[in-house]
Amino acid sequence: MRIVSVMFALLFFTMVGAAQTPAKSAAPGAKPAAQAPAKPAAQAPARGAAPARAVSYKPEAPTLLQVMRGILFPNSNIIFLAQDLDPTKFPPTAADQKFGNPYPGWQSVENASLALAEAANLLMIPGRKCSNGKPVPSTRADWPKFVQGLRDAGQAAYKAAQSKNMDNIVDAAGTVTEACAACHDQYREKPNLSMRCLPK
Repeated sequence: MRIVSVMFALLFFTMVGAAQTPAKSAAPGAKPAAQAPAKPAAQAPARGAAPARAVSYKPEAPTLLQVMRGILFPNSNIIFLAQDLDPTKFPPTAADQKFGNPYPGWQSVENASLALAEAANLLMIPGRKCSNGKPVPSTRADWPKFVQGLRDAGQAAYKAAQSKNMDNIVDAAGTVTEACAACHDQYREKPNLSMRCLPK
């Protein structure tokens, strides 16, 4: 037991002495060696966690018309309805009656406004087609401007809904109308369907 204690003492003093030994000084006139930056310790993946995958975004709705009818049309109509009808008096829909609606009144207008703002992101995903088979003109210089107009309109409507003031909603609904019309005038309002998504 005494021999083991002595060995531990020798080992301890050897380690302390090595730690306190000053670094050797460089020869006179020599440039100090550059020190490599410390590398951050690699993080091991959490136990049982799946390896990280690159996320790729692709359109789930094949056509722009489906995005319009499924997201933009019904949600913009909620904002337009709030111009004339107090949202606290919105009539219940068939879905509300069957399943109940935990987000009625002004909350529904807020949700619709955020849906418009978020839909702007969907309009920038490449690969979607128009209903006539032509590609969505997302590579044209004016498309991101129209999309930003929709995003701004959705945010304006959201702020108006938060205020719970119908006069503010009237102004915001006008902004939504202008944002939609700016893009529609360029790409939607055509003599026939085959010309949609083509610039004027």
